[in-house]
Amino acid sequence: MRHFGHIAPEVRQRLFHREPCAFTADSPPHLLASALGATLYSPATRPRLADDILKQAGRGVTSMVVCLEDSIDDAEVAGAEENLVRQFADLAGRGVEPPLLFVRVRAAEQIPDLTRRLGPSLRLLSGFVLPKFTEERGVPFLEALTVAEAAADALGGRRLFAMPVLESPELLHLESRAETLAGIARTVDKYRDRVLALRLGVTDFCSAYGLRRPPDMTAYDVQIVASVIADVVNVLGRADGTGFTVTGPVWEYFRVQERMFKPQLRRSPFLQGRAEELRQALIEHDMDGLLREIELDRANGLLGKTCIHPSHVLPVHALSVVSHEEFSDAEDILRPERGGGGVLRSSYTNKMNEVKPHRAWAERTLRRAEVFGVAKEDIGFVELLTAGLPG
Repeated sequence: MRHFGHIAPEVRQRLFHREPCAFTADSPPHLLASALGATLYSPATRPRLADDILKQAGRGVTSMVVCLEDSIDDAEVAGAEENLVRQFADLAGRGVEPPLLFVRVRAAEQIPDLTRRLGPSLRLLSGFVLPKFTEERGVPFLEALTVAEAAADALGGRRLFAMPVLESPELLHLESRAETLAGIARTVDKYRDRVLALRLGVTDFCSAYGLRRPPDMTAYDVQIVASVIADVVNVLGRADGTGFTVTGPVWEYFRVQERMFKPQLRRSPFLQGRAEELRQALIEHDMDGLLREIELDRANGLLGKTCIHPSHVLPVHALSVVSHEEFSDAEDILRPERGGGGVLRSSYTNKMNEVKPHRAWAERTLRRAEVFGVAKEDIGFVELLTAGLPG
């Protein structure tokens, strides 16, 4: 699979200075963590889940979470587990590579139980999403994952990764935040080889105070939420080799995708002067807040995003592509002859690049360029978004 792999090769050639790389579920963990992109959640109760997964893969989704936790009623868990096992067997029989697939569980004991029940279709699973993660609650989940992976090996399965969700009240409350973060850091460091990425559960943070951000505000406008994001990145997202990929929070608002853009904007992968019209269409359809939040995610050290609707996937991926200017700056900073430091004027002649302070940014930018590609000099977000629209 690859980002933008659902669009025609000749269109990719026109859009990209450097195309996104191909990857599989067996690629190195650092590559997979960067490549998660817009991780689309789906309740495990969906009766045509296998069809849904393949449909979204055909629209550019590269990672999905099948949810057994908050997206379904407590009384539906047993039936949802049965449906998940049945749908994975159906999917395994089709012989098509699905996106990276994860299961969000409620309790640690579900992990070995589902691993056993999935049988040969376990080879489709990349791991589990662990809810309300703290040191106390997280260790049993990660120990269960160790047991499950041993069973996966016996069944010819692949590595099973964990994606803890940071969403507990202890992390939000000021008096317990530092201790909770320190405990989480100890735990994920101990199980570093199993932790693919850390996810932020901002909806639960808001719930603790009876808050819900409106569609014209981002998570960063809700100060109590923004402070937690900052502290999580401070402790767990460092660029010194000790940090993890931290993904952006969910955006709750959506419109039906077929109505999101005016029909005339889908006629061509290139806009022929209609860029401003599309921008206005985005704003009119409650997407302006999402676009601002994606930009703020990256500015605050997050990569990828939790998504609950397919219409969010393309904006996340289009805004994850590295611009030609960013790529040029990163390459200049990382040239071997710059190893001793110094300051240089950018190739775009609009900024100064300081080699030592900007090195970590440049390395992170080139990792993103590998999986999301580098746009050509005259290609921007609108062209990338429009090229990915179905139909």
